Amino acid sequence: MRKVLLAAALFCSTFFFSQKNQNYLKIGYASVCCGTASDKPVTSYLKEFKRKNQIRSLEILLQSGLGREGEYAYYVGTDFLTINQRKRLVRGLTAVVSNQNNNKKRPDEGNVNFEPTEVIHQKDLMNANNLTIYKK
Repeated sequence: MRKVLLAAALFCSTFFFSQKNQNYLKIGYASVCCGTASDKPVTSYLKEFKRKNQIRSLEILLQSGLGREGEYAYYVGTDFLTINQRKRLVRGLTAVVSNQNNNKKRPDEGNVNFEPTEVIHQKDLMNANNLTIYKK
């Protein structure tokens, strides 16, 4: 009986102490005709941001299957960031997305969409299809 209670307590504590973001920034990848844009500039910026700001874990969710040509979206959790870190993250993502959209190699390459003022809440993501934790 003790082993069962210990196992149940251990199992429940992992959910209790897991990262629970309530607010997310959305970065969407749309297609024009021939597929979506590369996610490399955004993901490399997020890795660099995490390293520079010494953030232990940055929660990133990936929602795939949003269209016929491979459209997808990233959701970046912002609850565990300070106000200054969040401002720097938004400013940096805005610059990276703008730079990527303005410097396309081909005109039929897809767009990256990022609205800095749009905050997605966890309750909005609860019923989302194809939502996974992004690990790379």
